[in-house]
This record gives sequence, structure tokens and C-alpha cells, in this order.
Amino acid sequence: MSGDRHKEECSMSAEIKQFVERRTQSRDLIQKLVDARTNMLTLYGKLAENHPFNKEDDIKNIGTLLQNFCNSLIDYTAEAHFHLYKHFADNAERRQTVKTVAEQIYFRIAEITQTIVDFNDKYTKATTSPEELDQDLSKLGEILADRIELEDQLIDAFSNESAAATA
Repeated sequence: MSGDRHKEECSMSAEIKQFVERRTQSRDLIQKLVDARTNMLTLYGKLAENHPFNKEDDIKNIGTLLQNFCNSLIDYTAEAHFHLYKHFADNAERRQTVKTVAEQIYFRIAEITQTIVDFNDKYTKATTSPEELDQDLSKLGEILADRIELEDQLIDAFSNESAAATA
């Protein structure tokens, strides 16, 4: 009997360890996404402070900032795409509520990702007019707000499920 009990305790201990490791991975994925998002939003704010862009010189003067913003924008996008959503693609997520939210938002996130890539391509390769940058930055801000709202739904699902599991 005591041998069976020891096996049962070891099995439970291994299950608890796996549970904690999975939750830690989820929290790490979310934290990396939030960190990349915060960095990108900081640079977006610095870039927007230079608005309105009236002359060609305005774009030349913010060239480095614009380049840094584009790099940060792609880092943020990649963090979500290649890490967080890969987590779902690899079927690493077991919580049904979290999976459902991810499935509901993924299509719109993918559309927004394409818009982000298009913005990056436009502003890392070509010279554009100041009016275009004003318009494109404004549109990008709106689309980023949509993306953040969607990601927050997923973060809330992660958080709510983690809280329920530890309660």
C-alpha cells in the first residue's frame, strides 16, 4: 500500500510541477508581449509629438526616430506572432476559455499584422510626403488601439483562468 501511495504522491507532484511550468510559460509570453508593446508605444508617442509633419525636413529630422519606431513595431508584432500565437498553433494551451478567445481574435490580429508590415515596408524603404506620414501614423494609431484591445482580451482570459486555477 505505501508503495502505491508513494507513486501517487510522485505523480501528483509531477502534475503540479507541470502545471506551474505551464503557467510560468504563459506569464512569460504575456510579459514579453507587454514589454514589446510598451516600448513600441513609447516610440509612437515620441514620433507623434513631432506631428504635424509639414515639410520634407520634418521627415528627415525624425528619420532615426521613425526607423527606431518601425523596428520596435516589428519586434512587437513578431513577439505576438512568433511566440504567443505559436503557443496556440503548437497546441500548447490547454485552457478552453483561452483557446476560444484566441480563436475569436486571431483573424483580426492577422489583418492588423499585415497593416503593420505594410507601414513598416513603406517607411523603411521609401521617401514619403509629410502629409502621408501624418495620415498613415494616425491610421496606424487606430489600428494599434484595436490590436491592443484584442490582445488584452486574450491577456484577461489568461489571467482569469490562472486565477481560477489557483483559487
